[in-house]
Amino acid sequence: MLGGVIAVVVGGAGFGAYALFGGGAAAEDGTRTSSSAQAKDVRTGPLSAAEVTGTAERFLTAWQSGKVKEAAATTDDPEAAAALLTAYAEDARIKDLTLTPGTRAGGKVPFAVKGTVSAEDVSKPLAYDSALTVVRRAGDGEPRVAWQPAVVHPELKEGDTLVTGEAGTPPVKALDRDGDELTTAAYPSLGPVLDGLREKYGEKAGGEAGVELRIVRGKASKKAELSDKTLLELSEGTPGTVKTTLSPSLQAAAEAQVAKKERASVVVLRPSTGEILAVANSSHGFNTAFSGSLAPGSTMKVITASLLIEKGLASVDEQHPCPKYFTYGGWKFQNDDKFEIKDGTFKASFARSCNTAFISQAPELADDDLTKQAQQVFGLSMNNWQVGVPTFDGSVPVQSKAPMGASLIGQGGVRMNPLNMASVSATVQSGVFRQPYLVSPQVDGRKLATASRTLSAGTLAQLRELMSYTASYGTAAEAMAGVSGQKGAKTGSAEVDGQKKPNGWFTAYRGDLAAAGVVQQGGHGGSTAGPIVARRPSVRPGDRASGPETERQARRPSVRPGGRASGPEPRAWPSGRASGPKPDAAPGSRGPAPGSGVSAGRVRRRPRRSAAGTGSGSWSRTAPPTRPARCGTRPRPGPGRTATPVSRPGPRGRAAPAPAVPVRRSIRGARRPEAPCGHSGGPARSRSAVPRVPLHGPHPGRR
Repeated sequence: MLGGVIAVVVGGAGFGAYALFGGGAAAEDGTRTSSSAQAKDVRTGPLSAAEVTGTAERFLTAWQSGKVKEAAATTDDPEAAAALLTAYAEDARIKDLTLTPGTRAGGKVPFAVKGTVSAEDVSKPLAYDSALTVVRRAGDGEPRVAWQPAVVHPELKEGDTLVTGEAGTPPVKALDRDGDELTTAAYPSLGPVLDGLREKYGEKAGGEAGVELRIVRGKASKKAELSDKTLLELSEGTPGTVKTTLSPSLQAAAEAQVAKKERASVVVLRPSTGEILAVANSSHGFNTAFSGSLAPGSTMKVITASLLIEKGLASVDEQHPCPKYFTYGGWKFQNDDKFEIKDGTFKASFARSCNTAFISQAPELADDDLTKQAQQVFGLSMNNWQVGVPTFDGSVPVQSKAPMGASLIGQGGVRMNPLNMASVSATVQSGVFRQPYLVSPQVDGRKLATASRTLSAGTLAQLRELMSYTASYGTAAEAMAGVSGQKGAKTGSAEVDGQKKPNGWFTAYRGDLAAAGVVQQGGHGGSTAGPIVARRPSVRPGDRASGPETERQARRPSVRPGGRASGPEPRAWPSGRASGPKPDAAPGSRGPAPGSGVSAGRVRRRPRRSAAGTGSGSWSRTAPPTRPARCGTRPRPGPGRTATPVSRPGPRGRAAPAPAVPVRRSIRGARRPEAPCGHSGGPARSRSAVPRVPLHGPHPGRR
């Protein structure tokens, strides 16, 4: 501020050679007309540089001088402008204002704001950048500042206000399960979670509020799930303490994984308790993992499969239709690449993610069957979860005809997020729905949501078999190749209007861990979200250190399921030929797996994008046989051969041959039989030195 005037840019590409005096003298641009002429003529055409700079000059000069009505009169919404500018001085308590315009770009004029915020004998300087845009006013074409709250401060939305005073809620110090503080410096994506914890527990955690300048959100912002935001802290409050269930090692691993993808989110749970062990988003401004509302694609088939099995419309080892197309409610549904499985079982359809296998059962279902299944068994779509921070609890609306059919494969009106789908896997693993939570209900006595019933033992066993088979031989096999022990998974791809690629989904469990992730516009879930979910932490839960695994750790031997120590993954099967992960199987090619209705064909190195309106449907790296191979076979690997089965007693004492063991083909053509009896019969393990995440390694919290 120089002699009571606003500092200006003189000459060049800036405002030009003029000064903004305290009274707001208008620039002589030679374009003004008499009042009578204005009544007759309406200004049109692009704004001149003089019109833009002159209007900006009058607005900024009046605002800096405290002449609110004059400033508001230069805008196209004087009433709204006057209200917010008045609150800026009286409620936000900002004085000694200095406004410095920058270089004009068309009708937009940036400007720097400097001032002082004072409250309760405490003052602090305030500085930020903003911008205004000059437009022609409707009716007479006069240049005016296009009014919006962001002119006053760039983070203000419609209905928001700036307030200086005692903080709305005391600050909180959030702790992980080991008692260490959680900060955005250590875990960048936890910002929305920490804001939610303060909003929920600030007044209950025993802290005292400080004095701050903050944005108080209006109705529109709250509907968009934006929280109040502190802009300047004048005096620190005393934080209360809130302990969460987050595991420091799993949280660090999750943060590292989502950072590798754009718009990725992941959640890790403990099925036996419902504790949330990790939550991470590559986009730090919105917690998609908890509050996102996205079509889950074929991961929804876990819920649908449980429904079909309960109603006797499907069974793991029974034949189940998987045609190329199925028309229902006037919509024609198809599978990825229009594949079909002839004479295949429901297990094969689930593992390969056959859309028509599920939609073909729609005529046998009531409109509300899927909704009831999601609510009664999986605790979803009732809007009653008490996690400790705001969440979206999934939505499975009652629909009819074609939209109902689409809902069976996770399209239509179904909406979920990674928290919801991690809970689905946790429910399958434990056999009972336990509402996920971030803060123990013992802290505030809140009541967690429950489901009204559980699956029968027979249905649950079949559902686990489907997910286990998919994790070992289906679309999830590649991502889960390095995960040992009891495991299950399901992939998904959800088409979204206006997106070139579908959203990729993946949900899985291993031992007492369950997780789910999504990569928006990522493509097929097995290759995008799968690696995020299946990676393991670089340190054991409970250790303080975190970060990328060292080269020494990467080289250390691992222990295979059989218990023998092993070094780096061998690069050749026993035949001596080099090999890699198990390849795709293309329908109609040579070497079918007996009884599966699927052929073991050539390697498809890139998964294709699924057709509009379908779920994942892609066959990632292998085609599953209808039935798992049985023990007692004598493998005789070789070109074009299957293992010869050992005879077993058949009906009336006659010998009946066991089904042939399906044969896998390596990338370079070497063949080996599946190992069906608890050995490492899944796809080849990854030879990457990069460790795998939440579903691998000891359970968090165990010492």
